Amino acid sequence: QVQLVESGGGLVQAGGSLRLSCKASGIIFGVKGMGWYRQAPGKQRELVASITSGGSTNYVDSVKGRFTISRDNAKNTVYLQMNSLKPEDTAVYYCNLQMWTTSIDYWGQGTQVTVSS
Repeated sequence: QVQLVESGGGLVQAGGSLRLSCKASGIIFGVKGMGWYRQAPGKQRELVASITSGGSTNYVDSVKGRFTISRDNAKNTVYLQMNSLKPEDTAVYYCNLQMWTTSIDYWGQGTQVTVSS
C-alpha cells in the first residue's frame, strides 16, 4: 500500500510564496515520476508540474518561471516551490505518484492553496 501525504498549503497574498511537500511511503518500487496537480472550484483537475525519476521536469505554461518542482529520491519526497503567486493559482493541490511496476495512479489527499488579491 502506498500513501502520499502533502503539506505546506495555506493562505498567502498575491506575490507571495509557498512550498508544498509530498512524502510517499509504503511499498514503492520503480518510480516513474511524481507530480503536482490542482483543481479549482468548477474546473477540471490539471497537471501543474511533473518530474521523472531521471529528473526531467514539465510545467503547465501558466506557472513557468514561477514554480519549481524538485525531488529527494532518498526520501521519496517531491516539492513544489511556488513564487509570485496569483489569485488564479488558488486551488486544491494534489500530489501524484506513478510507478513502472503498476498502472495504478496514487494520489494524496490534497492541500488547499488560497491566494488573496
